[in-house]
Amino acid sequence: MARTTLCTLLMTAAIVTLSATASAEPPRGREEAPRAERPAPQHAEPHAGPSGYQRVAEPKGWDARPKEVDRGAYQHNFQAARTFHVGAYRRPPGWVARRWAYGQVLPRAYWAPQFILADYWLFALEVPPVGYEWVRDDTDALLVNTSTGEILQVEYGVFG
Repeated sequence: MARTTLCTLLMTAAIVTLSATASAEPPRGREEAPRAERPAPQHAEPHAGPSGYQRVAEPKGWDARPKEVDRGAYQHNFQAARTFHVGAYRRPPGWVARRWAYGQVLPRAYWAPQFILADYWLFALEVPPVGYEWVRDDTDALLVNTSTGEILQVEYGVFG
């Protein structure tokens, strides 16, 4: 009985092998054309950039920062009216997620240059007063005093 099963298995394997070999061969009367090899890439050619695209212009007064700070006008924790999807966020090494609020002091690592939102107007954020910058912390934007780290205003959920 074992000999019959072994013979059946060998016959099945031979049939599968022959059918696979037969299907890999080109049909009779036709020969397969030799494949052209692709040339190795030399240097990348210059790209002029997108055509018909108009870069978003800065709004008038985007860089006219108020000299005086009306703290009462700023001290709020807002839910953002709109969410923007931009690149991934990586918080400073060694720090954990936290929900900030105005009046708290943000550690210096959070308002290092890579977290500052220089084009804040693209994210519907107000013009920061002199001595303040908008910074990103995960999905939130924080208006921070650049000399003390005090948070003047928070916009939760600006970045989705």
